[in-house]
Amino acid sequence: MKILNLYAGIGGNRKLWTPNGDDHEITAIEYKPEIAKIYQDFFPNDTVIVADAHQYLLEHFQEFDFIWSSPPCPTHSQVRFIATYSKDGKIRQKPVYPSMVLYQEILLLANYFKGKWCVENVIAFYDPLIRPQKIGSHWFWANFIIRNFVDEGRNHYGTIEELQKTKGFDISSYKFNKFDKRLALRNCVEPEVGKHILDLAINPIEFNGSLF
Repeated sequence: MKILNLYAGIGGNRKLWTPNGDDHEITAIEYKPEIAKIYQDFFPNDTVIVADAHQYLLEHFQEFDFIWSSPPCPTHSQVRFIATYSKDGKIRQKPVYPSMVLYQEILLLANYFKGKWCVENVIAFYDPLIRPQKIGSHWFWANFIIRNFVDEGRNHYGTIEELQKTKGFDISSYKFNKFDKRLALRNCVEPEVGKHILDLAINPIEFNGSLF
């Protein structure tokens, strides 16, 4: 298949899609050049493009058979919302509008795209505007059924060394600050989850109703 991997990061969701990079034709879009470089090193057979994933999707979605998108999640997250207020009720950080990039992409894919697609994000602090499928600690929107998956845990608050082991990426040789390195690892979707979802996109469960 021709696969578009948006907001690719260092490739957590993509890690187990194919053992040698030859089973699918994969194009990865990542905004930060230093992160794109790590992705390219791990997956040399993929086409890696440094670009705005949201705009790239709009201009190129018809060129692919399967699209995965993981738009930035902080403005939707329960963690950020809870951290907005201190215990005495005072605002600790400025509230922000939840980014509607998430829902723009879901609506585009659900109505215009003819292939299989999946959009992933955190469970938000609000009721979802479009009903997702809940798998582990994340929401997924897709035009196929995602059978539940037992997530062994994201180890979200682990050290860099612990996160490298959990995610299966050794990025110790790359020269950027510890905060960005830890964030790159924390942003990885678990490789087993990525493989599980692609397998279901290739061999979907029979379903005659509507997912939305």
